[in-house]
Amino acid sequence: MRILFIHPNYRSGGAEIAGNWSPSWVAYVAGYLKAGGYDNYRFVDAMVDNLDEEQLRAIFREEQPDMVGTTAMTPAIYTAQRLLQIAKEECPNALTFLGGIHATFMFQQVLGEAPWIDAIVRGEGEAITLNLARAVDEGRWPSDRENIKGIAFIGEDGKVVATPAEPSIKDVDSIWPDWSVLEWKKYIYIPMGVPVATPNMARGCPFTCSFCSQWKFWRDYRVRDPKRVVDEIEMLVKDHGVGFFILADEEPTINRAKFIEFCQELIDRDLGILWGINTRVTDVMRDEELLPFYRKAGLVHISLGTEAAAQLNLDRFVKETTIAENKRAIQLLQQNGIVTEAQFIVGLENETRETLEETYQMVMDWGADMANWSMFTPWPFSDMFTELGDKVEVYDYSKYNFVTPIMKPDNIDRAELLDGVMKNYRRFYMKRMFFQYPWAKDPVRRRYLLGCIKAFLLSAVHRRFYDLGKHNYWGPQAKKLIRFDFDKTKAKIVEPDHNAWKKAPPAKRPQAAMKACGGGDEQMGEAPMVGLEVPPPTAARPKEEALQQD
Repeated sequence: MRILFIHPNYRSGGAEIAGNWSPSWVAYVAGYLKAGGYDNYRFVDAMVDNLDEEQLRAIFREEQPDMVGTTAMTPAIYTAQRLLQIAKEECPNALTFLGGIHATFMFQQVLGEAPWIDAIVRGEGEAITLNLARAVDEGRWPSDRENIKGIAFIGEDGKVVATPAEPSIKDVDSIWPDWSVLEWKKYIYIPMGVPVATPNMARGCPFTCSFCSQWKFWRDYRVRDPKRVVDEIEMLVKDHGVGFFILADEEPTINRAKFIEFCQELIDRDLGILWGINTRVTDVMRDEELLPFYRKAGLVHISLGTEAAAQLNLDRFVKETTIAENKRAIQLLQQNGIVTEAQFIVGLENETRETLEETYQMVMDWGADMANWSMFTPWPFSDMFTELGDKVEVYDYSKYNFVTPIMKPDNIDRAELLDGVMKNYRRFYMKRMFFQYPWAKDPVRRRYLLGCIKAFLLSAVHRRFYDLGKHNYWGPQAKKLIRFDFDKTKAKIVEPDHNAWKKAPPAKRPQAAMKACGGGDEQMGEAPMVGLEVPPPTAARPKEEALQQD
C-alpha cells in the first residue's frame, strides 16, 4: 500500500522569511506508521518546492497512491483543500485525508467546502492515521469508517459524521519520528546557514490563553523522556547534518526538572548545536540562576510572548504577566548572552497610532535584540473569536496569517495599521543593524544577529516580508494603494460554541473543548455525533453577506 504525504504550498511572508522550516508533522506521523508496519510512503513538500497545480497532477499520476494526506493551519486551509481535490481528480480511488488544528475544529465547514475529502483527522494524528491505513489495507474503508475514532466524514445520507475522539497517546516516547522522509538540503535556517529541525519535547500546554487553541487540540500535557529527545537530536545532527533546532513546544520550560535534564544531556553529549525556544516571561524569571546553564547547553535564542505593551491587553489575552515582568525577563536574558525576541500582538479594535508607537518605545527601553509585531489573528476556534462577535469582519481564512490585518481598529484603517507596523520594523532593525549587532562582543551572538539581518534583508529585497509585494505596499507614500484582496465570497459559518469548555470542571475541560467542537470523547462515554448538516459552500451565500473590502 502506497501513502503520499504532501505539505501545501502556502506562504505569507511571516516565519518562512528565516528559511525553510522542516515540517515535523510528517516525520512523526510517518515514524508512527513505520512502527505499525507501514513504511511505503513518500513526502512531497509543495511549499519548499513551490509546486503549481500541474506539477502536483504529474506527481499524483506518477505515484498513484492508495492514500493522500496533508495538513493545514488556518491560513493554508483553502490550499490544502484544493490540493486534495486535485488528488481525487487524478487518483479517484485513493483515500484523501486532512489533519491539523483548523480541520480538527472546523470540520463541518471544511467538509461543506471540500466534499472530496474522505476523512478529517481530528486532533493528534499518529494513531488515527495508522488506523486509517489499516482500514484501507484490510479493505474496511469505507464500510467500517464509523468505527474509526477521531475522524469526521460525509456519510451516505450527505450529512457529517464525527466519531468519538481517539484517546491521546499517553506514552509519547513510543513515537519515534522518521526524519529521513525530508530532503535536508532544502531546509536551511538563513541566520546560521545550516539545516534546521523542529523536534518537540512535550505536547500540549497547561495554560488557556484566550487567543490560542493549542491546549484544546492536544487536550492533555505530556512530556517526553529528555534523553530520548536528545537521542533524536543527536540522530538529526549525525545523520542529517542539522546544525540548529527550535523546540516546537508551546513552552518547553513548563516542566523545569525535565528541561534541566534535557539541557544537561545536551551538555554531556557535546553535540555542538545551537537552538532556540519560545517560552513565558515568568519562566525566565523563575530560572534566573539557571540561565548561564541554559546558555552552556546551546540555547541561544528565546522568543518571549510579551504580547502587549498595555497591561489592559495583557489581561485580555490572559497572559498572567505584567509589563514590569516583561522588561525584567529580557534584561536577565541579555545579561546571560541569550538573544531575546519580544513578540507583540497588534491590531485589535482599540489599536491606534499611539499604541503602536508605545510598543516601539517600550521594546527599545527593554533593549530586546529582536522584535516581532504580529497582527492579531482571531482563530475561529479560539475563545476570543466568539467574544469579538460582529467585530470580526473578515472570514477569508487565507488571510489569517499574522501578517494581514484581520481586525479593523476603531480609530485607524487597515492600511494605517500596516504602515505603523512597518514603521516600527524599519526603525527598530535599522538601529540594531548599525549600532548593536556588528558590535556584539560574543562572536556567536554576533554571527547569529547578523544572520537574522541577512534574512530580513533578503525577504525585503524579494518583497516577501509581510506579503508586502502582494499588498502593493512600498512605504508610507503608498498607503492609499494598499490592497488586501479579501475574498468577498467568504462569509461567517455558524459553528459550535467553542467556549462551552468553560462550563466543565477543570479536569474535564480538554475533553469538553473537543466535544464542543463537534466530537465526542471515549473517556466521557460519548456516542458518535451523527446527522450534522453540511453547510453550503460560502460562494453560494447571498451577496449581501459577503465581506466588504476595507
